[in-house]
Amino acid sequence: MATKIFDNILRRLEDIQKIEKLSDKEIELLSIPKRISKDELNIDGKKILAWRILFSDALGPGKGGIRFHPNVSEDEVKSLSFWMMIKNSLVDLPYGGAKGGVKFNPKEVDSETLQEISRKFVDGFFNVLGQDIDIPAPDVYTNSQIMAWMLDEYEKKVGHHEPGMITGKPLELQGCSLRDDATAKGAFIVIKEVVKDLIGEQKKELTFAIQGFGNAGQNIARMLNESGFKVVAVSDSKGGVHDEKGLDIKGLSKVKNEKKEVSADFNGRKVSNEELLELKVDVLVLAALENQITKENVDRIQSEYIIEIANGPITYDADKILFNKGVKIIPDILVNAGGVVASYFEWTQNRTGNILDEKYLEGLFESKMISSWKKVFSFFQEKQERIDLRTLSYILAIKKILSAERLRGNL
Repeated sequence: MATKIFDNILRRLEDIQKIEKLSDKEIELLSIPKRISKDELNIDGKKILAWRILFSDALGPGKGGIRFHPNVSEDEVKSLSFWMMIKNSLVDLPYGGAKGGVKFNPKEVDSETLQEISRKFVDGFFNVLGQDIDIPAPDVYTNSQIMAWMLDEYEKKVGHHEPGMITGKPLELQGCSLRDDATAKGAFIVIKEVVKDLIGEQKKELTFAIQGFGNAGQNIARMLNESGFKVVAVSDSKGGVHDEKGLDIKGLSKVKNEKKEVSADFNGRKVSNEELLELKVDVLVLAALENQITKENVDRIQSEYIIEIANGPITYDADKILFNKGVKIIPDILVNAGGVVASYFEWTQNRTGNILDEKYLEGLFESKMISSWKKVFSFFQEKQERIDLRTLSYILAIKKILSAERLRGNL
C-alpha cells in the first residue's frame, strides 16, 4: 500500500519534536485538524466526494485553495491544509490553514457541469466558509471563473454580499490583479534570492528543468527565460521536451495552450516526466503534484538545487537522502507562498473597501517574499547548514502557531 502523504508530515513532526523538545500535547495540536467536513455532491445521479478541512485557526481564519482532481483524497486535503497552516505562519499572514478538494476529472466535463459542481460544493460547505471563518481560493484545475460561481452561490445562500469569503476572483468581482501569476512571481523572487545567497552570482549560466507546465510552471519558465536563465526542459502530464541549448518558452506556451500538450509540435528530444526529473541540470523546479521524487527514483536525481512550487513533491525518505547528498531543497511552503500573499491583499481590500495602488502592492509583495526567504536563510546559516531548509521553515512557523495556542490558553 502506498505511503499516505500525511504520514510524511507526521515523520517530519517527530524530527522537529526531538530538535525543539516539544511536548506530546504540542505535537497533538499540530497533528490533528480542527475540522474535517466531507460531503457527497449529487451530479446527474452520480456521487462525487468533496472535502473542506480546517487544520488550524489559531492565527486567524482558515485559508487555502480548492482543487478539482480525480486523485483527490482526504489524506491529500488534510496534508494540504497542514501545509497552508505552516505556510501562512511562515510568511506572517493572519491566517490558519485550510484546503478543499473535489474528486473528479474536470477535463472530462463541460462548462455547465463544472458550474454545477462549483455551486454544489458551496451548498455543501457554506456553513463552514466565510471571510472570518475559512476563505477558499483557486488551486489545481480551479480558476477565477470557478471562484466567481462559488462567490455567487455563497452570497445567494447567506443573503448578502461578502466578496472577502473567497479570493482569486475576477477583477469585476473585486479580485486583485496581482493574483493571476502570484505563485510564479513569488517563486521567481525567491529563486533570485537563492541564486544570490546560496548558489552565488558567479554561476551565471544556470540550467533549469521544470516539471509541470500549468499556470505556475508556464509563468516561472517565462520569467526565468526573460531574465536570461536557460530553461532546457519542461513537461506536463503527457510528457516533456528537452534541449540543452535552451527552449523557446513562448512557442511552447502557445502549443500548450492551443493543443493542451507541450510536446505536441516539438521536433527535438522528447522526454517523459520521469526522465525530466533525472536530467543533469543545475536547478530542478517541481511545479506538478505531490510525491514526484521518492526513494525509488531519488538516487537518479542529478540536480544540485531543487525548487518546490508544487506542494509536497518530495517524500520524507527522499528528502533525507537528498540532504545527505548535499542537494539544497527550497521548500514549497516558502516558494509557493506568493499565491496566498496576493490573496491576503485581495481579502484586505474586500474587507475594507479600500483599493490600494498596484505598484504599492507589488512592492509589498516583493518585500514579503524576500523577508520570508531571508528569515529562513539566516536561520540556516545560524545552524551552520546542518539542518535542512524545510525543517527550519517548519520550526519557525510552528513556534509562532504554538505561541498563539499558548496565549489562547490551549496549551
